[in-house]
Amino acid sequence: MKIGASISALCALALVAGVTRAQIASPQAPPPAPSSPSADQPVELDHVVAQIGANVLLQSDVQQEMRLSALEPLQVLPGQNTPDSALRRLIDRTLILEQMKQQDQPTTTPAPEVRKSLAELRKQIPACAKFHCETPDGWTAFLHSSDLTGEGVEQGWSQRMAILHFIDLRFRSGIRISQEQISAYYQNTLVPALAKDHQKAPPLADVSGRIQEILLQQQVSGLFQDWLTSLRDQGNVQIVDQAYNADLEPNAAEPSQ
Repeated sequence: MKIGASISALCALALVAGVTRAQIASPQAPPPAPSSPSADQPVELDHVVAQIGANVLLQSDVQQEMRLSALEPLQVLPGQNTPDSALRRLIDRTLILEQMKQQDQPTTTPAPEVRKSLAELRKQIPACAKFHCETPDGWTAFLHSSDLTGEGVEQGWSQRMAILHFIDLRFRSGIRISQEQISAYYQNTLVPALAKDHQKAPPLADVSGRIQEILLQQQVSGLFQDWLTSLRDQGNVQIVDQAYNADLEPNAAEPSQ
C-alpha cells in the first residue's frame, strides 16, 4: 500500500478535511455573528483559535478534526485525540497545503482512488465491525455515530491522500520497512492501545499496509520536523486562543494528514 494510509500525527495525516481557510484583513478578525437565539437559551459562539498568514482556524474546525479522528484509530490512538493535538494537525495541514499550491501540486485526489481507499479503510477501523461498514447502511451508521457525513469524509480523504502523496515524493525515497518492524508495532503498540480502549485489534494482514505507513512517517520525522518548523516560522503562525499555546511548540510537530 503505497499511500492510502495515514499522516495524522507525524502529524497526525487525518484526516484531513475540515480546515476552514477564511481570508481575513487583519490579525484581529471578529468572530462570526451569532444566529438568532431564543432569549432563554445560552449560545456558544464559534471563535478564531489560530491564524496562519491570511487563513484562520476556528474552534469548530478543531471540533471537526477531533471527530475525524474516528477514521484514524491506528494512528490517533486512544487518549491522544485532544484539542491541542487536533489544532496542531490543522496548523500543519494548512502549512503543507500552502506549499503544495505554491509548487502547483494537486490538493485533491481523483474520486475513484478515494473510493477505493475508503473501501479499504472500512476494513481497518476496529469500531466498524459492529456497524458492518462493508455495507452502505453500515458505513452511514458508523459515520453518523461519529457525527460525520459521507460527503465530508470523501472530500477530506481526497485532500488527505493528496498530502500523503506529496510527502511521499518529498521525503521517503529509499526508506524500507521490514515485516518484522510491522509485526513489532502491531504487537507492542497497536494491540495494547486498542485493548486499553476495550477494542479488538483487526488482523495484522488487514492493517499491515497502514502500519507500514506509520513506520515510514517515523523514519522521516527528523526531515519532516525541520521542514515543518521552517514552514511555521515562514507562515506566521499565531495562536489567538491562548489556551492552546502550551502544547504547540515546534518540537511537537509531526507529518500530518
